[in-house]
Amino acid sequence: MAKPFFRLQKFLRRTQFLLFFLTAAYLMTGSLLLLQRARVALPQGPRAPGSLQALPVAAVALGVGLLDSRALQDPRVSPELLLGMDVLQSPLARPRPGPHWLRSRNSELRQLRRRWFHHFMGDPQALPALGPVAPRPAASSRGTYVGCFRDDGQERTLKGTVFFDLRKMTVSHCQDACAERSYIYAGLEAGSECYCGNRLPVQSVGPEECKHECKGEKGSACGGVGRLSVYRVEELQPSSRKRRSVTYRGCFRLPENITHAFPDSLTQTNMTVETCSGFCSKKEFPLAILRGWECYCAYPTSQFNLRDPVDSSLCGQEPEAQKLVEYCEVYQTPVQDTRCTDRRFLPTKSKVFVALSSFPGAGNTWARHLIEHATGFYTGSYYFDGTLYNKGFKGEKDHWRSRRTICVKTHESGRREIEMFDSAILLIRNPYRSLVAEFNRKCAGHLGYAADRNWKSKEWPDFVNSYASWWSSHVLDWLKYGKRLLVVHYEELRRSLVPTLREMVAFLNVSVSEERLLCVENNKEGSFRRHGRRPHDPEPFTPEMKDLINGYIRTVDKALRDHNWAGLPREYVPR
Repeated sequence: MAKPFFRLQKFLRRTQFLLFFLTAAYLMTGSLLLLQRARVALPQGPRAPGSLQALPVAAVALGVGLLDSRALQDPRVSPELLLGMDVLQSPLARPRPGPHWLRSRNSELRQLRRRWFHHFMGDPQALPALGPVAPRPAASSRGTYVGCFRDDGQERTLKGTVFFDLRKMTVSHCQDACAERSYIYAGLEAGSECYCGNRLPVQSVGPEECKHECKGEKGSACGGVGRLSVYRVEELQPSSRKRRSVTYRGCFRLPENITHAFPDSLTQTNMTVETCSGFCSKKEFPLAILRGWECYCAYPTSQFNLRDPVDSSLCGQEPEAQKLVEYCEVYQTPVQDTRCTDRRFLPTKSKVFVALSSFPGAGNTWARHLIEHATGFYTGSYYFDGTLYNKGFKGEKDHWRSRRTICVKTHESGRREIEMFDSAILLIRNPYRSLVAEFNRKCAGHLGYAADRNWKSKEWPDFVNSYASWWSSHVLDWLKYGKRLLVVHYEELRRSLVPTLREMVAFLNVSVSEERLLCVENNKEGSFRRHGRRPHDPEPFTPEMKDLINGYIRTVDKALRDHNWAGLPREYVPR
């Protein structure tokens, strides 16, 4: 008899605890929801001491149903309490209908509370309409707000510099990025996306359609879904970086058909590099070409691919004499080559699940940049990196198994992780370079350099001892378990970008025009060149570290040859 009684007692104790917990959770949830919905904005003016002290109490009491109509008629209930409930319940305080338990069903009570409110505020006028305020054009921006425009993702008008920021996007941040590259217009979309260009979108829409707030600037319009809030950029903000300068590409022989190779031109006396570059930048051409007083604007093409420069002295003559020869000076303008910047997700799910696999620090992010611009499709990632998403890798936010991306970045190894993929591009880089690059990333992010103290600390030798073996096992596992592989060496990709990239694109079963590959070659660096000061010691590897790494190099080289691949490049050979 005692045993069943003990069980019953134990059950009742648990039930009491559970009921207490659920009741407390219900009360807290109701109170928080009510306080969140009741965004009370009272007019400014003198107030009685302690006039709002009872407002939270009223909100909590109303939310959990502790106050009813009888309590409202009780003379012991303070006017401040009634005021708090009136503000929460008044239909004038809410532009949209609320739940039924927030509405008063007694007109006499409503009148009573309204009299208390007017007496308390000393304002007989109607209550101001409360509720969410529509975002407006940023007042602090130096640029001029142009309007709200429809954005066609398939063929954007503003498709120069593109970046995202899920948490800190502001109008000024986008304007500075566009001004830095000499663009005229900055367009913000969906609260966190920035696009630049020199031509306005064709179709404008009403301002109410640009209803998203900027993620880092509440109250400022940052477009909407498929909508751009466009600002004209007039000058750089004081806190921004300097405007990018023109880059000299070299002296080149003029193509046979200048009119066909160079779509736009300008001729005037005293033509300067700045004048020519400014003219071509406004036309959104990445190349400014000078010959005497003549300025031409162009894209790299098969007729003018910039792969065979000549001696610069051939372009160093006086302008009058220069226009008679067949050589020209070529400059890179700050604007991007936009023929290959449009990207999207795959229209249908891919039947072949492809990995872009590499050891960390082997150039995976750079390879993704090249693949995305060459194919026009986003790449995915086994991980989520907000920094890369902000740099324009929209596939970072997509689930890695969605099959909506052309390939998926991964650093994983091991049989189970590898056999999930149908095929893979295996990117290999010199382990000495890979280890340094990954250590820089761990200490200073994707684009920074590790500080001197990091290299001199115990952290660096520990890193080499643990990561060097991973470089070897990563390649060995993919050679062993990979179903269909394309081995690409980072160094070969840098030396012969277009031929190697063409091979990678063919492996992905995508047909790409030569013009698009030339565009990628012209934009090959993207936003992935490291900034800052390099460490003092260019050779941070001790003899013991070299012996360890060289042993792994020999092992990987032999494994590649055993699987009928070419061995590692000559520069990998132990030093």
